[in-house]
Amino acid sequence: MGKRVLLAAPRGYCAGVDRAVVAVEKSLELYGAPVYVRKEIVHNKHVVSTLEQRGVIFVNETDEVPEGATVVFSAHGVSPAVHAEAAKRSLKTIDATCPLVTKVHNEVKRFADDETEILLIGHNGHEEVEGTAGEAPGKVRVVDGLEEARTVQPTPGKKLVWLTQTTLSVDETMQSVAILKDRFPQIANPPSDDICYATQNRQEAIKAIAPQSDLVLVVGSTNSSNSVRLVEVALEYGAKAAYLVDYAAEVKEEWLTNAETIGVTSGASVPEILVNDLLKHLSVHGYHDVEEVRATEETLLFALPKELRADIKAAQ
Repeated sequence: MGKRVLLAAPRGYCAGVDRAVVAVEKSLELYGAPVYVRKEIVHNKHVVSTLEQRGVIFVNETDEVPEGATVVFSAHGVSPAVHAEAAKRSLKTIDATCPLVTKVHNEVKRFADDETEILLIGHNGHEEVEGTAGEAPGKVRVVDGLEEARTVQPTPGKKLVWLTQTTLSVDETMQSVAILKDRFPQIANPPSDDICYATQNRQEAIKAIAPQSDLVLVVGSTNSSNSVRLVEVALEYGAKAAYLVDYAAEVKEEWLTNAETIGVTSGASVPEILVNDLLKHLSVHGYHDVEEVRATEETLLFALPKELRADIKAAQ
C-alpha cells in the first residue's frame, strides 16, 4: 500500500477555544498591551507563547493583576470566588469561559442545595474542575477515574447527582457512570450531556482511523485534557502506537520505522498551522499521500463575551 497519512476530521480548534483566543486578540486591539489573562487562555503551548509575544501577561491568580487593569478569564472557567476577588481589585473582567463549561456551572448551581451532593466526574487539579466545583463549595465531590468511582464515599443521607468535566473520554466516563449507578441506584442524571460536542467528535474521528494506523500522532499539549484523551482513545481502538506532540520537531525517527499508515489529529486547542507543519515533516519522510477521514461536520460558532462586544460597539 505504501506510506500514507489518515487525517482525522474534525480536529483542532473548537468553537469555545476560537472564541477565547479571539477575545484575547480583540482585547489587545481595543485596550492595548499589556492584557492580563488568568491561567493559560487555552491549554496549548504555541497559542500561549504567540500571545505572550504580542503583549499578553499570563498570571496564576487575580491578585497578580494590577488594580484597575483588564483581565481575561480563560476558556476553562472560574469560580464565583475569583469573580469576587476581581471585583474587589476593581479589575475590568472579560469572561472567555466556554459557554459549554458555563452550562455545567449552571447545573451545579441548580442542583446544589442542603439535601444534595454532586459527584463531579473529572480530573483533580484541572482548572475547569476547580471552577465548576467552586460554584458550590462543600457540596461537590470530584470523582477522578474508575478507581474513585468504585471507592468514593458520599455523605450519608444526601441525594446524589452526577455531572462531568467537558473534556473527558466518553467511553471511560460512561464506565464511571455505570459504576456509580450500580453503587447508588438513586443517583440522578444531568439534564443533558456535559461532555462537549468537540471532545466527542474528535474522539469519534480518531476511533475511525485508529484501527488502520500503525502510528497515531496527536498534536496537543500535555496539560490539554482532551488531547491526552485522544492518545488514549487511539490506543484503545487499535492503533499500534500513539504519541502526543506539541510540534513536528518532537516526532522521533524511530516512531516512523515500519509505520506505513500514520493517523494524525489535533486537540481542540490546537491551531491548524501546527498540523500543517506536522504534515510537511511527514512528507519529508515519504508520507505524501494524505487522506482526510471526516466523522462529522461542525458548524457551531459562539459570540464573543458580552463585555467585549459592548466595548467593540462603543469604539466604532
